[in-house]
Parts: sequence; structure tokens; C-alpha cells
Amino acid sequence: MTERIIDLTDIDPKEFFGTQDSTLALLKKFFPKIKIVARGVNLKIYGESEILDEFEKRFEMLIKYFNKYNKLDENSIERILTSTGKEEKVDVNAKDVLLHGVNGKLIKAQTVNQRKMVAMMQKNDMLFAVGPAGTGKTYTAVALAVKALKDKEVRRIVLTRPAVESGENLGFLPGDLKEKLDPYMQPLYDALRDMIPHEKLESHLEKGVIQIAPLAFMRGRTLDNAFVILDEAQNTTHNQMKMFLTRMGKHAKFVINGDPGQIDLPRKQVSGLKESLLALKDIDGIAQVYLDDKDVIRHRLVRRIITAYKSIEAE
Repeated sequence: MTERIIDLTDIDPKEFFGTQDSTLALLKKFFPKIKIVARGVNLKIYGESEILDEFEKRFEMLIKYFNKYNKLDENSIERILTSTGKEEKVDVNAKDVLLHGVNGKLIKAQTVNQRKMVAMMQKNDMLFAVGPAGTGKTYTAVALAVKALKDKEVRRIVLTRPAVESGENLGFLPGDLKEKLDPYMQPLYDALRDMIPHEKLESHLEKGVIQIAPLAFMRGRTLDNAFVILDEAQNTTHNQMKMFLTRMGKHAKFVINGDPGQIDLPRKQVSGLKESLLALKDIDGIAQVYLDDKDVIRHRLVRRIITAYKSIEAE
């Protein structure tokens, strides 16, 4: 009898094996001649070499399915374990799907300009996504980052934004530094929670695979092998934007999101976003996408509100 050990560090064993180890029970049912023992981040299997080879092949297919769709149900497990050897495929009829989020939720570009964001990031290393609230700039950018991490195109995700909000001062907020900053980062956390299971997300945050920090913390860093998103870029100053853009390291992707219509900087303070859009518009490798009210995917009233404010601001 041969013993082999399968490393499970790339997945969350609790989520993979399911409630009351339901996945493990199915594996034992379909491979009765193998002794299977799950302990921590290792799966030990005992049996004849030929049967172990088949088990490992099927188990790898299960892992790939789980990593792609963030879920495993009994029907899918049975299809994979009894298939002719080809990977389990799910017809989602959606060519714009970027990834499968929590509980298999389809995360995809939903509008023309969101699709432009996806297409331009395939051809460029830096992208400016500009448009009003609700147009999916942040959500699409985070989806692109999570996809790049899953596909091992980058080793980490760095999400940042300037800690500037309308009329508020960090020093007057209660709590320690993290508690003061978390409300500013909430849109980023919200997007990540849609795309990465809770325990895996917490593990990524703890290990620094995903980093969320205010813009001031970027100074002095070189960001290699990273997908980096600067959110609310309209609230950067000239010096902050220059500092951020020059953090770009090897094999890095940068997305800069902003809404020039919601600048919270002091009066007479020029927005670093507006400057950079003009200064960098003709540089090869840097793309710009402009989203508008047609890209709004929030409540139907949000699009009407944006249109109404446009007419007021045009007067």
C-alpha cells in the first residue's frame, strides 16, 4: 500500500470539504479502495498506485472547479468524479464574466464602458477610469485585480485611496488608526467580499496578499508583481498623484479611478487626477476610459439624479 500527501494550502479546506465533510464523504464513496484522511492543510491517501493516480487527477479537477467557481455542490462533484476525464464545464452564456464570486455569483462587465475597461487592461499596464458615482469603476477594477491574482498574473493586490472626505478630519474620528481608516476603505472591502470567500479573504489580508491602505502609506514603496488600484483619485494633490504613479514596479498593473465632479479638496487646490489625465494622455501603455450615466448600475433613480445635476452644473 502506497501513501501520498496532497497539499491543500491553496484552498480553504473547511469550505472545500463542506458542511459535515460532505465532499470528503463523496470522495470515499467513489473511491472505496482508498483510505482518505484529511488533517489540517494536508490530505493523506493510502492505496494502490494506479488508483491513487486516478484519485489525484480527479481531485485536481475538483480543486480547479472550486477555485474557479468558489463553490462545490453534490451534483458537480459527482459529474467531475464520473466524467470521461475532461474538466467540468458550466455554460454561463456570458462572455463578459471575469470570475465567479462568493457562492458562484457571476462577476462581469455589464456596460459598454466597463467592457472597455476590461479590454484596455489586457493591452495596457495603466488605466484611468473616470466617471460619476455608480458606474462600476471600483467594482470592475477590483474584479480585474482578483482575476489577475487567481490567474497568478500578479502576486498581490494593493488597494488605496486618499483619506479625504467631504468636510471630515481623521483626527476627530474615534478609534485607532485602522478604525479611523476602515470607513474610507469600505467600498473596496464590499467589492472583495462579493468575490472572495470570507475566510480566504481574511487569510489574504492577514498574509498581505491583499493590502488596503491610505495613499500616504504608499510613499517610498516599489510595487512589483502587483495589481494596484487607486480609488477616489480626484482627491489627490499634484504631489500625491506623482508619488503614486512612480511607485509602479516590474510586472505591475495600475488602475486609477476617479470622479472629477466630486472633488473634496480645499478650494484652489488642483486635483492630481485632472492634471494626470492631461499630462499622460498620449503615453503608450496608458489608457483612459470615460464612463457616464449610461453605465450606472445602481438604483434606476441614480442615473436620473446624475442627469439632473449635469443640467444644473451646466447653467
